[in-house]
Amino acid sequence: MTSFSRRQLLRGGLGLGAGAMALAGCAVPGTTSVNAEPTIPAAGVGETVTLTCWAWLKDLQIVADIWNEQNPHIQVEIAWIPGGNDGGYQKLYSALAAGAGPDLAQVELRSIPEFMMVNGLVDLRRYGVDQHADRFDPTLWGQVSFADGVYGIPQDSGPTAMYYRPDHFDEVGAEPPATWEEWADIAAEIRQTGRYMDAFPLADTSVFAAHAMQAGATWFQAEEDGWVIDMAGESTLEVARFFDGVVDADLVTTQNQAFSPGWFAAAADDQIASLVSASWGDALLAGVSGAEGQWRVAPLPTWPTGHGSSHLGGSSTAVLANSAHPQEAMEFAVWLNSSAEGIDGLIENSGIGWSTNPDHIGTPREGSSEFFGGQSYNTEIFEPAAADQNPDWQWWPTTQQTFNILADEFRRKAGGASLVDAVVRAEAATIEVFRNKGLTVRRAQR
Repeated sequence: MTSFSRRQLLRGGLGLGAGAMALAGCAVPGTTSVNAEPTIPAAGVGETVTLTCWAWLKDLQIVADIWNEQNPHIQVEIAWIPGGNDGGYQKLYSALAAGAGPDLAQVELRSIPEFMMVNGLVDLRRYGVDQHADRFDPTLWGQVSFADGVYGIPQDSGPTAMYYRPDHFDEVGAEPPATWEEWADIAAEIRQTGRYMDAFPLADTSVFAAHAMQAGATWFQAEEDGWVIDMAGESTLEVARFFDGVVDADLVTTQNQAFSPGWFAAAADDQIASLVSASWGDALLAGVSGAEGQWRVAPLPTWPTGHGSSHLGGSSTAVLANSAHPQEAMEFAVWLNSSAEGIDGLIENSGIGWSTNPDHIGTPREGSSEFFGGQSYNTEIFEPAAADQNPDWQWWPTTQQTFNILADEFRRKAGGASLVDAVVRAEAATIEVFRNKGLTVRRAQR
């Protein structure tokens, strides 16, 4: 697992990302870092503390009320905000700039570096969070950890697998593929039946990043002299070459992104044979008309190098810099995301993704599923998938901007351009973005 120190991040010259740019002209929170100040002691015996938490999870107050009943001296009040890039982050940055904001907030794993660079998060290591580290998946713990600090509590993730229609596979005499090479062979046979094996979204490049992640790629590393970028490394180019061939052969649709209205219509019309997606895709598949009992789940096909799975999405519960009660906030965040009561409550009421506690995937996720034909897919497929991911992958502070650049390049595929060339150009453009922000970055040796 690669770790980043805050000093490395700063030396890398991390500028303000898209959300943080909202702070321009404001008093940037953490001009003096809260983490350079003395720690705030816990409340005294008998004193009651009320914490505020902003999140886009639905009905999170129901889960918090379980805690509230058990902890009368640490009460938690939930306020709903829009999803991160849909406006939630803007509200958080504005509140931080005003010297206010909640004690806790939902922050996507990939957005933590951006919040760190505006001194928006409390280093929880200063409040003893290490004693709780063994409750969490070590790969996800690595995504909130930087060599000298821990800046959030992992809340959920999305290990990936392959959803498929066994009747469509039976029609061509195929079993779920073990490798991506086998996947392409089956896709060609499926296409002869008039169906698409899957979709390849040109606009949502987080899916391509997940494929590269599984193949063992690491797009960014922070070193003593700045950032090292390796977007166009061999592992990534291998994935790009593969999907260049798959798209050129018309084995996947680029018109209907998974879970778009067009995709739902095609799936309901038996035109989609499989789907690589995250664990949270099970709930979305239930929205396909007439789908109950027709789908199953299989492990992700593997690349010649890399890992058994990857992940799409994932959030943390972070303690924000202006919290007056970081000790109590951390205790609630740990309970919320690692206790059986918290995890079960989050699944039942808030529909979170995969649990970040490997010892408790959630009671509602144990046992068989009628929708998936009686398959116990969570324990059979997603539990081992969550344990076989790329531990070296780390997010960077311009993640969304990089994804946007790559999406602009991928759209040229519709006009005949190649994904390989798109990745190379996106790497060069990302380097330029870094340098324009005053960041120190160099291309990895290849």
